Amino acid sequence: MSQWKNMDQLEAFAALKQTAKVDLPKVMAGDEGAERVKKYQVPMAENMSYNFAAKAVDDDILAALQKLADEAELVDKFNDLFNGAVINTGEKRMVLHHLTRGQLGEDVIADGVNKREFYLNEQKKIADFANDVHSGKIANEAGEKFTTVVQIGIGGSDLGPRAMYLALENWAKVQGKLKMKAHFISNVDPDDAASVLSSVDVAHSLFIIVSKSGTTLETLTNQSFVMDALEKAGLDTSKHLIAVTSETSPLAHSDAFLKAFFMDDYIGGRYSSTSGVGGAVLSLAFGPEVFAEFLDGAAHEDVLSKEKDLFKNPALMDALIGVYERNVLGYGATAILPYSQALSRFAAHLQQLDMESNGKSVNRYGEKVNYVTGPVIFGEPGTNGQHSFYQLLHQGTDIIPLQFVGYKNNQMHHDVVIQGSTSQQKLSANVAAQIVAFAAGKENENPNKSFDGGRPSSIIIGDSVSPASLGALLAHFENKVMFQGFVWNLNSFDQEGVQLGKILAKKVLAHETDGALKAYSELLNI
Repeated sequence: MSQWKNMDQLEAFAALKQTAKVDLPKVMAGDEGAERVKKYQVPMAENMSYNFAAKAVDDDILAALQKLADEAELVDKFNDLFNGAVINTGEKRMVLHHLTRGQLGEDVIADGVNKREFYLNEQKKIADFANDVHSGKIANEAGEKFTTVVQIGIGGSDLGPRAMYLALENWAKVQGKLKMKAHFISNVDPDDAASVLSSVDVAHSLFIIVSKSGTTLETLTNQSFVMDALEKAGLDTSKHLIAVTSETSPLAHSDAFLKAFFMDDYIGGRYSSTSGVGGAVLSLAFGPEVFAEFLDGAAHEDVLSKEKDLFKNPALMDALIGVYERNVLGYGATAILPYSQALSRFAAHLQQLDMESNGKSVNRYGEKVNYVTGPVIFGEPGTNGQHSFYQLLHQGTDIIPLQFVGYKNNQMHHDVVIQGSTSQQKLSANVAAQIVAFAAGKENENPNKSFDGGRPSSIIIGDSVSPASLGALLAHFENKVMFQGFVWNLNSFDQEGVQLGKILAKKVLAHETDGALKAYSELLNI
């Protein structure tokens, strides 16, 4: 087994701090900048690449990062993880979301079953169910086909699946793969459920209740909200509800559901898009074969994360550059900037993935760490973000590293030439311009129009957003977050930070409050 140490105990980290800083505006100018663009990139799966030419690194820093990866045994720890080691120390659990999309190592036996076979079996059950729905074999009480699917969940049961659905919706329309329109209900705010229910035909809708524990307050509240709407429409609720849950939850074997599909405690919510949590809604919306392509893309990217050479492991390279920016350069946030409308909710998913995983101030043994850990993550699609918060990114007092995502082609194969270029060319021109503008800057006699530059960025480039490329993109960021957690000696797979608020909310609802909690409850008319 690998050895776990705090980052500040590693000789390679001490050496990294001593490396000379890179003058980014200088190295990105002229021919040197052009050479960097060709040199500093790592191939990804599905014909994608991770290009970090505009990051403030050079060969010396990269060599130091390689030594850090080796001394911290990052790839060895990944091997431990996918072979079934108890990596989630807080909950004393294995971490097995990679097994939902492929076998990376040895068989993992838990709870008396082969976990890869378990996940494959659940995927087959979902595929069979989706095919029966699409064919009309499973239909509503009137024998009519279901046309809409609504996912009810929160956190990882909503953010990832919603982002993946939106990323592929237009692709599916063009490919003739959109089987059912999908909607999502997450917020306990009644306006969320009411808005969705007012826009769908409940008689032709399937509702997926997603809760691993079967006790999530917001999800169960919204389930009751939906059941009330079905009953008022004179419908049998059990013919319209399916569950994605654990086999031990109250939802697992309930007569309230048409069907139940199972996940387990070894997959955290924010890592569950490739499990039944994403599989049910995506298979119903697009067909099981599309979900399978998505899994394949993720699996192909996972294989690259087994490589110890930084220039063969894009997630590891991305992770370590991020550690350098956070712990040596002192940058406290990272902006995710996808130049694709398809990825309109991808940054929202990455907010949870990254900040819920590595937003920790104690190590995996519960001891305080003496260094900063996970950055603040935020973002919006380009070019919308350019007209929103890019002003601060360009000229603000804080330097915020940027992660662009760009594609050579759009999804819907429809474009027009306006003023000598297509809309896609204009989009791509903007991302290229932003990378250079952030890195190189521009001097001006007027301080208000002067750009210091030195704002580092990377870009992931692909052909277009497809099921396979989306799976690879998701796996890249999942593995990046994992590697960073390993470096910082964190447990990236529990989320105690969300629990205290839940406990206090229950006290409020039970009117068991005093002090400030009682005062705020009265202020909010509870």
